[in-house]
Amino acid sequence: MGASLNTGFKKAKVQPEMNVTPLVDVVLVLLIIFMVLAPVMAKSFWVRLPPKDDKEEQLDQANDPDKPLVLSVAADGKTSINKIEVDRAELTEKLTRMFNARPDNSLYLDAADDTEYGMVLGAVDLARGAQAFPIVILTAKPE
Repeated sequence: MGASLNTGFKKAKVQPEMNVTPLVDVVLVLLIIFMVLAPVMAKSFWVRLPPKDDKEEQLDQANDPDKPLVLSVAADGKTSINKIEVDRAELTEKLTRMFNARPDNSLYLDAADDTEYGMVLGAVDLARGAQAFPIVILTAKPE
């Protein structure tokens, strides 16, 4: 049985209140998820790079832009750049990389007196492939 009592007071208005219980539940679940995933995301991956060749480091140190770049051809056909031995198969690539770090592409050629002409000409062709210009032939031993 409903009865209405009118006591003369002002009628109470209904005040809407937000139900925060679902909001707190969602926030707590997200907090737990992030706490569980934080150590997983902090893991780092270790990458083992191949060791850099000692010749690569020596060539980088020998490639001083203030000093001339000298290509030497020995009597047995071995080539070296600034007294660091380089295989002929890698000569064009190494010279190109060294020329990129220099303002000019000049190369000095030093060949032993008893070196075959074909060996020296092959080294010059490989240097030309690396855009070496000009190539200066040394008549005296560089210091």
